[in-house]
Amino acid sequence: MKIAVVGGGASGLVAAIYAKTKENEVIILERNKTCGKKILMTGNGRCNYWNQHFTSNFFHTHEKETLEKIISKDNQEEIKNFFKKIGIIPKIKDGYYYPYSNQAVSILEALIYEAKRLRIKIENNFYVNSIIKKENYFFINDSLKFDKVIIATGGSAAPKTGSDGVGFQLAKSFQHTIYKPLPSLVQLISNEKFLKEWAGVRCESLVSIYENENLIQEQFGEIQLTDYGISGICIFNLSRYASIGLEENQKITIKINFVPFTKQPINIFLDEYNKSVTKRSIKKLLEGFLNKKLIPIILYRSSIKEDVYYEELKKEEQQRLWKFLTSFELPIIGTKSFFNAQVTIGGISIKEINPNTMESLKEKGLYFVGEILDVDGDCGGYNLGFAWISGMLAGKNIKEENARKNEK
Repeated sequence: MKIAVVGGGASGLVAAIYAKTKENEVIILERNKTCGKKILMTGNGRCNYWNQHFTSNFFHTHEKETLEKIISKDNQEEIKNFFKKIGIIPKIKDGYYYPYSNQAVSILEALIYEAKRLRIKIENNFYVNSIIKKENYFFINDSLKFDKVIIATGGSAAPKTGSDGVGFQLAKSFQHTIYKPLPSLVQLISNEKFLKEWAGVRCESLVSIYENENLIQEQFGEIQLTDYGISGICIFNLSRYASIGLEENQKITIKINFVPFTKQPINIFLDEYNKSVTKRSIKKLLEGFLNKKLIPIILYRSSIKEDVYYEELKKEEQQRLWKFLTSFELPIIGTKSFFNAQVTIGGISIKEINPNTMESLKEKGLYFVGEILDVDGDCGGYNLGFAWISGMLAGKNIKEENARKNEK
């Protein structure tokens, strides 16, 4: 049996390794000059390849029940054992799995070594333009003939790594339903005039995203304030809601609580804090817990002068200050593009995929794995985790099918 794996990224490499047997010829068709370019970028070059808390709560899809079948406990255990077998020792921090070397290249080289050990062919600089099925065979670019094809091209995020959306075009030719691809795990853009003033600030905050004044989701973590808007892991995890809302022409707002460390109501906290320190102006008071770049912005928005004292503020001035400290509003007018995004929202409906094998329910012998599917995860190793599992299921099914044929 001859199998083509279109794309040599995370899901493609694992699919190829699982599909390879003595009887099966497996060829990876990779458009870049090397495989796994995106793997090297993950986890800031350290490759956060798994998460201890691997449940569907950290994923987004239109078909949650199907997803839960794909990421079952048994499948999770098999992938963790797979990485042990190819020599990866994990370093686990706060539930996040990294290779103990702290280098993404350790993951990639282990996968490529295993592929070469199994004598899997890798054709680099190979761009797949078309896949056509004729008489039970798949023809790639009208010339190469295969019994089965696994499409592992990625979505549209980070096109510099090769994920330019071509997989969606290939899927369309087989009549698959595709939810519109949108960027996720990406920075958010605002149009406020003060953005250059707060650029460079990093601070721990509680951040909430609103659609038309309705709270959608909130996250706690370090945010990065920039000259275009806002970034950081918690912002990345909220960005999918911004992408979808903006696509639907909804009003999207981020609200920032700059004082998440206090469990007291802000008025009580400030009253007690002001009484506990020696006499200080409001500016000096805020310097005790706020980044200096934020203070003039918050005071300006609150219409408060820097040299007055907290106890001198009128009630309405205090109320404005409380609001901008705990619920600072930032209108969101866009997200950064796919060029900056880490993953793709949307993709091929997993309702049209067999969750036990990743085989298309529309075309026998055709498989879809990884980010091309309508599954996107939060930051924390979830997207790579899904890529490994889906690739494993596709390759394993092909191997087992071949074994059954040989028994006959």
